Amino acid sequence: MLEFSGPVWRILFLSQVGAPLAPARAPEGRFHHSGQIALYASLSAEGAGVAIRRYVSPNDLPRVLQRAQVSGARLVDLRGQPDASIIWQDIHEERGVSPTWRFSDHARDMGADGLIYSSRSRPELSHIVLFTLSPTIIFAETQATAWTPPFT
Repeated sequence: MLEFSGPVWRILFLSQVGAPLAPARAPEGRFHHSGQIALYASLSAEGAGVAIRRYVSPNDLPRVLQRAQVSGARLVDLRGQPDASIIWQDIHEERGVSPTWRFSDHARDMGADGLIYSSRSRPELSHIVLFTLSPTIIFAETQATAWTPPFT
């Protein structure tokens, strides 16, 4: 397991600015299901934009970029493992499960605080997902700033 400390970025709707470290609202995602807690972030502001590109449309409500600080998180390192960075949504729609859940279920069973993994479309960028949202692990360190997608 890798111990990680450093800044991370999230892109949120402006309406979420009051709870910048709230977990994912969707009941299922790349690395969470069945009521599991997951907070997704990126190791760079650019990576955060890449991570949500699939979910952005021209008529979206305003969004913000939030920087947070992670301290001493114990992460399972999946960088360089293409199976962790697949387009999981299509498989989930077809089968009702995502093959990526095996990574997060295993990490949770090991007592990890989360995962670090490569961006699917830009493997040189990395993202994290945290299962532990304690303020000793992650805290918002700055005010959110307006974010406009550069690709719409």
